[in-house]
Amino acid sequence: MHVRFVASQSVQMTVLEQPVPIQHYLRQPQRLVRALVDPSRIQPLNGEVFRLQMRPLSFLMLSIQPTVDLKVWAAPSGTVYLKSVGCEIRGVEYINQRFALNLAGKLATCHDDSGTYLQGRADLAVEVELPPPLWLTPKPLLEATGNGLLKSVLLTIKQRLMHQLLLDYQDWANEGAIASAAFQSSVRPAFSSPESSF
Repeated sequence: MHVRFVASQSVQMTVLEQPVPIQHYLRQPQRLVRALVDPSRIQPLNGEVFRLQMRPLSFLMLSIQPTVDLKVWAAPSGTVYLKSVGCEIRGVEYINQRFALNLAGKLATCHDDSGTYLQGRADLAVEVELPPPLWLTPKPLLEATGNGLLKSVLLTIKQRLMHQLLLDYQDWANEGAIASAAFQSSVRPAFSSPESSF
């Protein structure tokens, strides 16, 4: 039995301005992925692609653990895009050969009179051919269960994003400001010291 599950999640969050604009932070895929997902579950494959080991998911009598390859990149405007470019279900070969996962999302920097905020959306779709033991389950029940599962996955990512991304941006911006101040203070005396002779 072939079924398709879908879920979407939107996010909007206010950004407290830091010494370095958030657009610069958003151009760093590695930091972004770590803000979205527990770093212990991430394996960098190249500059823009990361392998994500998802937490085990229970679907009726099945327990699966998808491994998803995510491409994350930023446009010059600072908008970040992410897209799944591969997926594997380890340990359940029947499902692995009949499973497709598509994740697409974006996160954009917006400005209005009240300040800066981030606005984003993620869409997740899964298509799978279920094993024979589940064929007797009514399709509406399967779809409701699957859609609910995907929604919970996106909600978990959203909650982590809202908590972790702004904290990480604040740390990153302050590290940059401290490094810049330290550099300027180490350079300044050479030019401003009254004892310097030319």
